Amino acid sequence: MKTIVTVQDAVTAFADFMEPTDAELDAIEQEMPAILADVDLLDAQIIALDRIPTELDNRRIRRARRRALAARIALANRTATSILPGGAA
Repeated sequence: MKTIVTVQDAVTAFADFMEPTDAELDAIEQEMPAILADVDLLDAQIIALDRIPTELDNRRIRRARRRALAARIALANRTATSILPGGAA
């Protein structure tokens, strides 16, 4: 005989006390350019999935990949400079 498990976690997963904190929302806001660049890259790759990629598809993917890398670099640089006190690099 199997035991019946309650769905307490699923019901309380969206309770009011489990809202993101201000610090978590700020972190998401700082990462948003990188997240959006990754979404653009995924969109470009998904478009090219169901067919043989054309030169335009390849350019779109390369451009999206460069934007995603640039956003990640900017995020890493911004994070590194905020950690070091006094502007030391």
